[in-house]
Amino acid sequence: MRAMILAAGKGERMRPLTLHTPKPLVRAAGTPLIEFHLRALADAGFRELVINHAWLGQQIEDHLGDGARFGLSIRYSAEGEPLETGGGIFRALPMLGDEPFLVVNGDVWTDFDFLHLRRPLDGLAHLVLVDNPEHHPGGDFCLDAGMVHDAVAGKPNLTYSGIAVLHPHLFAGCQPGAFKLAPLLRQAMAEGRVSGEYFSGRWVDVGTHERLADVERLLKAEA
Repeated sequence: MRAMILAAGKGERMRPLTLHTPKPLVRAAGTPLIEFHLRALADAGFRELVINHAWLGQQIEDHLGDGARFGLSIRYSAEGEPLETGGGIFRALPMLGDEPFLVVNGDVWTDFDFLHLRRPLDGLAHLVLVDNPEHHPGGDFCLDAGMVHDAVAGKPNLTYSGIAVLHPHLFAGCQPGAFKLAPLLRQAMAEGRVSGEYFSGRWVDVGTHERLADVERLLKAEA
C-alpha cells in the first residue's frame, strides 16, 4: 500500500512561523512536524510515499530528499497553486497506483498506528474519526456500526482526523483543478461505501500556535 501526505497548505494562522517555512517543516520539540509521519509510516511498513506541496514546497523537497534516510521512497506532486484536498489527491493519483492508498494531513500530530490501515478496503473510503476538539465542537460525521454517515443533528458526531484509506475510484469523473474532498466522501457515504473507526489516542490538529504548544507539551511529557 502506498501513502500520501497532504502538505500544500500555507498555514496562515501560524504566521510568522510560516512566512518563510512551510507548515510541515515547522518544528515541535525540535522535530519538523512531517517527520513524525514519515517515521510512523516507515515503522508501519510503508515504503512508497507521495507528498504534495505548494507554498515554499521546494524547502520540503530539499529537506526530505528521496526519503532514503527514513527508509522510504518519496515522490513529490508539486502544485503551482493549492488544489485543495480533493484536487491535490486527484493530481497525484498517477503516482499512487490503482489500489487503495493511505492519506494523512501533514498538519496533524498523532500517535495513531498506521499499521492498522494496511488491510483490504471494502468500499471507497475508510476514515479514522476522533473526539471533537474544542475548536470544532460540532464534528463532521457520524459513526454507526462501522459505517460513516454525514453529521446528523441530535446524534453524537465525531471529527475526521485527516487520516483515511481511499480508493482511486472515489475520484471517478473528477477533472483537474481545485476541489474539496468532503463532497466526494459524502456522496460515497450516501451510497453506503464509507467505513470508519474511532481513535481515542493522542491527536492534535496543529493549526495554531496554541495547538503547536500542545504538541510540544505532549512530547516533553513522554521524554
